[in-house]
Amino acid sequence: MKPDRTNAVAAFWGIAEATVFFIVPDVLLSWLALRSYKRALAACLWALGGALVGAFGLWFVALTNPDAVRALFASLPAINDRMIANVGQQLDESGLTALFVGPLIGTPYKIYTLEAANSGFSLALFLLVSIPARLMRFVLVTIVAGAVSQVLQRLLSMRVVQALYAVLWISFYAWYFSVMA
Repeated sequence: MKPDRTNAVAAFWGIAEATVFFIVPDVLLSWLALRSYKRALAACLWALGGALVGAFGLWFVALTNPDAVRALFASLPAINDRMIANVGQQLDESGLTALFVGPLIGTPYKIYTLEAANSGFSLALFLLVSIPARLMRFVLVTIVAGAVSQVLQRLLSMRVVQALYAVLWISFYAWYFSVMA
């Protein structure tokens, strides 16, 4: 994939995952890191930009029709009413610092947008806190994937490393959807 196309895909993926898509941009970012930290880290910024655009749009939809958004989210894979309620409680107890913990434990960012919009937080503050909260995980996954790839490529061909990558993400999502459902 060409770098300019890669960045556009990362941005679109960021928008999609911040709204309704249920596969994280980390899949693309870690794929890019198998070959190039530079391209992967640039794509992290594009995915972040997309996530912020998606959150911005979702915020206004969530303000005008939160029940419809909650129902939509509850119909997505690995999201349920209990998870949505837990995010509301996390925001009540921890404020926007919950944005740092939730996505690391598998709680989708989109739910934080929905619940923060309806909990009296400012959109500007939410987006500002979202920058390090989203970027932290994107960069962490990218660095780990790149480092592991470099080690594995000393022992295995790139094709085998890519196959292992695919098996890892497929296995992760099979586990995630079975546990979070």
